[in-house]
Amino acid sequence: MQPDPQGPGRGKAGGANAHVRLPPPVTAGSGGRPASVLPHKTDNVRDHYRIGKKLGQGQFGTTYQCVGKADGAEYACKSIPKRKLLCREDYEDVYREIQIMHHLSEHPNVVRIRGAYEDALFVHIVMELCAGGELFDRIVAKGHYSERAAAKLIKTIVGVVEGCHSLGVMHRDLKPENFLFASTAEEAPLKATDFGLSMFYKPGMRVSLLLHCSIWLVNCCCLLLPLMVLMQGSYNCCVRMTFFVCY
Repeated sequence: MQPDPQGPGRGKAGGANAHVRLPPPVTAGSGGRPASVLPHKTDNVRDHYRIGKKLGQGQFGTTYQCVGKADGAEYACKSIPKRKLLCREDYEDVYREIQIMHHLSEHPNVVRIRGAYEDALFVHIVMELCAGGELFDRIVAKGHYSERAAAKLIKTIVGVVEGCHSLGVMHRDLKPENFLFASTAEEAPLKATDFGLSMFYKPGMRVSLLLHCSIWLVNCCCLLLPLMVLMQGSYNCCVRMTFFVCY
């Protein structure tokens, strides 16, 4: 299997202080649109995995259950149709997502990437399978959380944010739907996923700060629409703050 590109400074705590640059995708000869997302050719994903049932549908991609032919283990495969990538920025965004997942792959509460593949129609990202489902769904199923249980979840989420920031990464789309449980067990580890909006940053970057404030009312089972506040600051960060109301 051809090796996948590794995120710069992988596993180094000083990653936030490094100047992070992504290698550009291969460019095409017409229209200025890249010919590919990855900077190298890869094997066909079906040479190494058997693609199974659909697990979920996102704005840009569909996630399937898959089984490794070499080890028989189950994984998740996010397939992104290239017809939805309309410009160079879209291609670079997908490649950045792959780079960031490699960059954070040693964090225990981040879904670990296994490999990336590309063919004429799709980009496929194979990662660990989190069979426990979304935090959002578990909140709905439980109906309410005690203050202690909610504090434990928030501690994990804040730990993920701290880990990302220490490596120079901003997730920028933190919400219950983007945290998955590793299994259906009550005490299963919680893991962050969906780095499609994430980006690398350097300290001191001055750009807009977009703050999303969402209030999750546990007992009412309703999620209020985000309140978007546009601010200027020296810290480039798009944060979605979710408040658990426990009673």
